[in-house]
Amino acid sequence: MVRLTPKYITFDCYGTLIYFEMAPVARRLYADRVSAERMDAFVDDFSAYRLDEVLGPWKPYKDVVANALIRTCTLNGIEYRDSDADAVYAAVPTWGPHPDVVEGLAKVAKEFPLVILSNSMKDLIPHSVAKLGAPFHAAYTAEEAQAYKPRMQAFEYMFDQLGCGPEDVLHCSSSFRYDLMTAHDLRITNKVWVNRGHEPANPYYGYHEIKDIRGLPGLLGL
Repeated sequence: MVRLTPKYITFDCYGTLIYFEMAPVARRLYADRVSAERMDAFVDDFSAYRLDEVLGPWKPYKDVVANALIRTCTLNGIEYRDSDADAVYAAVPTWGPHPDVVEGLAKVAKEFPLVILSNSMKDLIPHSVAKLGAPFHAAYTAEEAQAYKPRMQAFEYMFDQLGCGPEDVLHCSSSFRYDLMTAHDLRITNKVWVNRGHEPANPYYGYHEIKDIRGLPGLLGL
């Protein structure tokens, strides 16, 4: 039986712990401008452009959202309004955790320090952490790191703040593209993929798979 013993358990926040509602918000917001037949492609484009926007120098997350929406609207021949980005950004602190999260975190928090590394802002993350129902040792944001995941700089900032190395953490995420690929490149050997259905499995990156956070205590012998 696998039993992992990290110094810290580190988590992606949005998508992994918090139910990430960016696509539903976009669907509601653009329902008057995008046909039902084109909406799936539209929200896929929005997702792809958000990833592209975080690969360069840091900028506020509202700018990430706005630029991604502008590029998505341009690609699809849709009108962009400045209020669109305002509406999406304002929705983020209202999102809550997946149903499995509070129960799973409560069990592991008794034995391990929990840490968040999020592509978020200092004004956003407290609203989300408060909904998770567990004490967190720290919650680090891209704003503080001056870099978004999947850039290595974000992880390096976390290591510096914790005073630890890749060998000391167990990193949990539902995303390969934002988290687990970079974790692999940084030689974080203890990785957990929370299979939320966002991305297909990719065994090359070497991870333990769980369907939700309720499966995490078992990997830790709890």
